[in-house]
Amino acid sequence: MTVPEIAARGWYKSSYSAQANECVETRHSAPGGMAVRDSKDSGGPVLMFPADAWAAFIGAVKAGELPGA
Repeated sequence: MTVPEIAARGWYKSSYSAQANECVETRHSAPGGMAVRDSKDSGGPVLMFPADAWAAFIGAVKAGELPGA
């Protein structure tokens, strides 16, 4: 999937980010995966994660298994 194809679809940013552009945006991708990009560079590179990898990441975040920043 190319960046222009992804950019034409809806991206979502956390409501916790307020108006700041210092976060990431996410977008669901097929089949069930997740695309992630830097909110400051909407035309820049996009990371694509398969559904199982994204689910494992979210599970680890919720369980507090990842070190804090």
